[in-house]
Amino acid sequence: MRYGEREIEEARLEAWDNPSPERDYEVSITFAEFTCLCPRSGYPDFATIRITYIPDRRIVELKSLKLYLNSFRNLHISHEEATNRIYKELEDLLSPRRLEVVGDFNPRGNVKTVIRITGGSESGG
Repeated sequence: MRYGEREIEEARLEAWDNPSPERDYEVSITFAEFTCLCPRSGYPDFATIRITYIPDRRIVELKSLKLYLNSFRNLHISHEEATNRIYKELEDLLSPRRLEVVGDFNPRGNVKTVIRITGGSESGG
């Protein structure tokens, strides 16, 4: 196993203290090379994952997020489940004031899917 594969296999989301918890500011992250596997066919699915949040006390450490998102590449998982899992794990880790996760999946079989989940303490989510 190569070192990158080992890092992905051991990936765990990590939170850091927010350097400016007194201020509302937005963090936008785009992960343009998300992949997972179709749970029915096993064919690869490709997507752009967009994460936007207003932190409260914690922010996500970006390398841990990159490795975590890469850990989906061998999972047989639906678009909906993948996007909801990412949302839930970020919400549980960060308890942000606001969180939105968008899974913008490339067309396959002439079908395009976009999953959007929004919530957080400001939106009652």
